[in-house]
Amino acid sequence: MKYILIAAASATLAACSAQPENATLAVVEATDAVCRPTPNGRDITGCYVTLTASQADRLVTVASPSAGTAEIHEMKTEGGIMKMAELPNGLALPAGEAVSLKPGGNHIMLMQVKSPLAAGDTVSLTLTFEKASPLGVRAAVGQPAPAGGHTGH
Repeated sequence: MKYILIAAASATLAACSAQPENATLAVVEATDAVCRPTPNGRDITGCYVTLTASQADRLVTVASPSAGTAEIHEMKTEGGIMKMAELPNGLALPAGEAVSLKPGGNHIMLMQVKSPLAAGDTVSLTLTFEKASPLGVRAAVGQPAPAGGHTGH
C-alpha cells in the first residue's frame, strides 16, 4: 500500500508541473529603477521602476535587504487630499503594457531602511509576481525622472 501512495503522489506532482507544449512562461522586464536618497534622520524612501509583463500578471510583493519592510503603494487624491496606502492585492500588470511606478503615483515604499541611502548607492530589490519568476532589480539611488519624463534607458 505504501508503494502505491508514493507512486500516486509522484504521478500527481508530475502532472502538476507539466506545461502544455505551446505554453510560454510569463516574463516581466524592469527598466529605469531608481530609489530616492533617504531624507536626513528618516528611515523611509520611495523607489520607482517601469514594469512590462509578457502576459497579464500581478506584482504581489517586494523585498530588499536594505530595508526591514517594502510595500507596493498607491497615491490618490480624495477630497483634495493626497493619500498613500498599501495595495494589499498587489499591482496589476496588463500584458505588453509598460506600467510605471513613479512619483505621485504607484510606487515601492522602503521602510526601516537599515542605513542611509545616498546618491550613487544602489539598492537590491526582489520583485515577486503571481505568474512570472521573481525578478532581482538593482536600483540606482538618485532623483527619479520628472513626471512624464524618461531617463532614456
